[in-house]
Amino acid sequence: MKCLPQDCFVRPLPVHLIAPLCLALCLPAATLAADPKLPIFDAHVHYSHDAWDRTPPKEAIAILRKAGLKRAMVSSSSDDGTQKLYAEAPDLVVPSLRPYRKRGEISTWVRDESIVPHLEDRLRRFRYAAIGEFHVYGPDADLPVVRRMVQLAKQYKLWLHLHGDSDAIERVLVQDPEARILWAHSGFDRPEAVRAMLRKHRKLYADLAFRNDHASSGKIDPAWREAFIEFPDRFLVGTDTFTPERWYYIAEHADWSRAWLADLPRDIAERIGWRNGETLFASMMATK
Repeated sequence: MKCLPQDCFVRPLPVHLIAPLCLALCLPAATLAADPKLPIFDAHVHYSHDAWDRTPPKEAIAILRKAGLKRAMVSSSSDDGTQKLYAEAPDLVVPSLRPYRKRGEISTWVRDESIVPHLEDRLRRFRYAAIGEFHVYGPDADLPVVRRMVQLAKQYKLWLHLHGDSDAIERVLVQDPEARILWAHSGFDRPEAVRAMLRKHRKLYADLAFRNDHASSGKIDPAWREAFIEFPDRFLVGTDTFTPERWYYIAEHADWSRAWLADLPRDIAERIGWRNGETLFASMMATK
């Protein structure tokens, strides 16, 4: 299977997710918010070089504000994109440091020792709430470059935004049992498997970016509902603007998220919609 564009996946998707993800790219405009006032913390936004070429910082910030986002956790390839947006709107943007300096490093960074001084330099110079989103699977999580990144996250008290499988998460937690991990896309795993991982690891959290198998037409899938009810403090929503075009989908995704969140009790909807992100990530920027 040919890989999707950079900043998306490096492995074929499970069959049970292909159809939902295709739908996520073209949700009908009719999926408007049941509660248009609900703030949204978008935990998965990228603003890489081809995005800022097409959508300059002021325009990008206008898109985020028009979508009604309370905050957006932003990372980019290179990190210059994140810094452009943070300089433009520090009240809105929560910076996260990707190890990637350019497109094309998703599958090579784990064996590229030059990544380490890049991370060390950026961490000395700028403020972040997390390192990531980064892609790592299985035994690759034990490679020296990844180990050093985990050490840096511990040193700077940062989150790790990990796009990978449960094996990679387990290996990172062996290196640092206190590591705080945001599992990108909930690992593209089934809700039962995600719940099992959340039960096992108290500092593991999960975003729902680039998947919509958890809800349809404003109604939440029963298995996912059980997950949200059991772990209301452990999920966050996210768009995943892995291509420049997806920047114009941010507002629609926020409205779609509000619609299915309205199918939950209000307090849980607020936690998943924005309070979890505000508590876990935005608060870090406010107190530094």
